[in-house]
Amino acid sequence: MRYQRWTLRTENTSYTVRLSPDGPWAELDAWGPLGVEDGPSALDRSRRTHFITPADAAPAEYLPYGTRPFTGSELVVSGPDGDRGSWWEFEHVEAEETALRFAFHDERLGLRTVLHYETVPGTDVILRWAEFTATAELRLERLDSAAVNIPVTGTARLTYLTGQWSQEFQRTQLDLPRGTFTIGSLQGVPGHAYAPWLAVQDGEVPAAYGIALAWPGNWHMTAEAEPGGSVRVRAGRVPHEGAVPLAPGETLATPRLACAFSPDGLDGLSRVWHRYERHLTGERLHRPRKVLYNSWEATGFDVEAAGQLELAKTAADIGAELFVVDDGWFTGRADDTGGLGDWWPDPAAFPHGFDQFIADVRALGLDFGLWIEPESVSPGSRLHAEHPERVYRIEGRPGRLVRNQLLLDLGRTDVQDFVIGTLDRLLGTYDIGYLKWDMNRPPTERGRPGAGRVDLDAEHVAGYLRVLDHLRSAHPHVTVEGCAGGGGRIEHTTIARTDVVWPSDNTAPLDRLRIQHGFLHAHAPHVMSSWVTDAPGVFDPRPRSLAFRFVNAMCGVLGIGADLRAWTPEQRAEAAGWTARYKEVRDVIHHGEARLLGTPDEPSCGVQYDAGDRTVVAALSTGRLDGAPLVPGRAQRLRLRGLEPGARYRDTATGTSYGGAHLLHHGLPFAWSADHDADLVVLLRE
Repeated sequence: MRYQRWTLRTENTSYTVRLSPDGPWAELDAWGPLGVEDGPSALDRSRRTHFITPADAAPAEYLPYGTRPFTGSELVVSGPDGDRGSWWEFEHVEAEETALRFAFHDERLGLRTVLHYETVPGTDVILRWAEFTATAELRLERLDSAAVNIPVTGTARLTYLTGQWSQEFQRTQLDLPRGTFTIGSLQGVPGHAYAPWLAVQDGEVPAAYGIALAWPGNWHMTAEAEPGGSVRVRAGRVPHEGAVPLAPGETLATPRLACAFSPDGLDGLSRVWHRYERHLTGERLHRPRKVLYNSWEATGFDVEAAGQLELAKTAADIGAELFVVDDGWFTGRADDTGGLGDWWPDPAAFPHGFDQFIADVRALGLDFGLWIEPESVSPGSRLHAEHPERVYRIEGRPGRLVRNQLLLDLGRTDVQDFVIGTLDRLLGTYDIGYLKWDMNRPPTERGRPGAGRVDLDAEHVAGYLRVLDHLRSAHPHVTVEGCAGGGGRIEHTTIARTDVVWPSDNTAPLDRLRIQHGFLHAHAPHVMSSWVTDAPGVFDPRPRSLAFRFVNAMCGVLGIGADLRAWTPEQRAEAAGWTARYKEVRDVIHHGEARLLGTPDEPSCGVQYDAGDRTVVAALSTGRLDGAPLVPGRAQRLRLRGLEPGARYRDTATGTSYGGAHLLHHGLPFAWSADHDADLVVLLRE
C-alpha cells in the first residue's frame, strides 16, 4: 500500500511520517539511521482489527480520546455539554526541509490541533509538540506533547533514571513484554524520584531511542507495549487542577518533547543528548566554567566575614577561581526557620559592609557568587508579614511547612516582579558573578483564593522561566546554577537558561559516582556541577581517597566544598595538583565527546573524553582489589572506544605509547591499590 509520506533528516537519522489510509491521523512510517525509510515500513500491520478500532491499532503520532478510545490517547477534551472526546478531520500539512506541521480540526467541538515537528541544527534531535486553538469553551483534561512509536520484535527494554533526595539519577532498567509503565511527578518540579527522560531498546539490540520532556513542572511519561510488536510512549505535562480551560480564541502549546536515536546504544544516545545540550547552552558554552569553592559544608548557617575570608584565602591557594557563599548570608537566617524572603546582607555578619567583603574576596583573585532561594519564604519574615497573600494557600486550610518554609506563588505577576526586583538589586548593587538558585520544598496547599480555575502549574512554570529569561538578558555576565534540593529540577528548559545544574546534595564518593553515571546518560558534562567534600557515604560507605573524590568531580564542572581549614598541608598540596591538572583538560571534558566506560557495578569504570588529538580518561576503582602482589593478580583494564585502530596514543604523564587497536581491544591498564584508587590519564594522538 502506498502512503503519502514526509521525511525529516538530521545529521545521522531520518524520521518519516505518513497519513493513514484508515482515518484522519498521522502515523510513524520509519525512524532510525539515514535511509531507514527506504523500504516497507517496519510498522506496517494487518488492516484487520477485532474488538478495537483501527485507530487503536495504528502507530499514530497523536490522537484524541474519541477517535482512539481504548489503547491510550494523547488528548482528552470536553466541550460545554460535558461530553468527552474529539473526532477530528484532516486539514493540511505544511512541509519544509527542517519542519512539519499537520493540522486537524473538530468543527463540532470547536478545536483546531496542529502537530509540530522540527529538527535541531547540528544535532540528531527532533522536537515535537502540539498546539490547540479553541472556538468554544473547552476543558483539556489530558494534553500530551506527543506519542512516540518504537518498533520492537520482542521484549522492549526501558532505561530510566530513578531515585530520591540524595540518590538521584540511578540508572534503572525494566523489560516490558506487554502492559503499561508510567513515571512522572506531581511535585511542581520534575522531582527526585524520576527524571523526565526515557530510553527504549528492542531487547538486546544496541540501537536506542530516547525522549526527554522540556518542562519544569508536573509531568508524566507512559510506555505501552502493544499487541503487534511496538511500544508507544506518551509524554507531557500534567495539569495540577485536573484540566486546563481554553476559551474561544485562545491558543495553547504543549511543552517540547525531544526525540533522539542512536545506533550505538545507550552510550551513543548519551552523546546525542550531550550535543543537544551544548546547542541549548549556545555561546555560553565557550565561557570557561570556573573551579568553585562553596562554603556551605564548612560553615553551614554560621556565616561571618572573617571565617569566610579565611576559607576564601585557602581556596585561592589550592587553585579555586570562584568563591560562593551559600545559605546564611542574609538577615534573620541563624537556622532554617527564618529569613527567606528578606534578601538583605546581615550587617552583623559583615560589619564592614557586604560590598567590602566582596572586594576582599576579589582581592584574592577570586570571582564571587551567592546562594538564593527566591521562590521560598519563611513564615516569620517581613515579606510574609506584609504579603501573606503571595504564598500558595487554600482558604480555611492550614499551610503546611516543609523545611520550615512556605512557597511563593510564582505564577502571580507581583511575585515575579518581586523576585526580579530582588535579583536586580543584588546583582546591581554588589559585584556578584555567580548565582546559585535553589528550591527546597514542593508546593502543598496549592491554591490562589479568589482566582477561580487557573492553570497554577503552568503559571508557576511561566513565572520561573520569565525570571530566568530576565536574569539572562539583564545580567548576561552572571553564571547561573540551577538547584532544587539537589537534582529536583533538571530538564531542558532549565538547562537552556542556566550554566550548570546541581545533580544531588550527596557528595560522598561512591554514592556520587552512581549519581553521575546516571546523570551523564541524559545530560552533558559541561552542566554537571560536582564537588570534592569530606562527606561520608550514605548508601555506600566504603572509604575512598582524596584523589578518587577529585577525579570523580572532574568528570563535570569541578567544585570544592570541604572544610579546607581541617585539611593537612599535604592534602591541600594534593588538591592544588589535581585542580591544576583539571584546568589543563577542562576544555576537553566540557566540549569533547564523552563515552561512559563500564558501570559502578564493575571493578573499574570511568569516562572517556575526546576532542581533537587529545583523549582524557577519568578512571575509578569501584570494587575489590585483585590481591597483588600476594597472589598473581593483574592490572584492571578499561577498554576505550572511538579511537583510530591504526593510530598511536601517548600517555603524556608516563610517556607510554599505545596502539589504538590495543586500547580498543585490551584497554588502559590500572594497577589499583589501597592507596591508588583513581587516575586521570591524558592521551595524545601521535
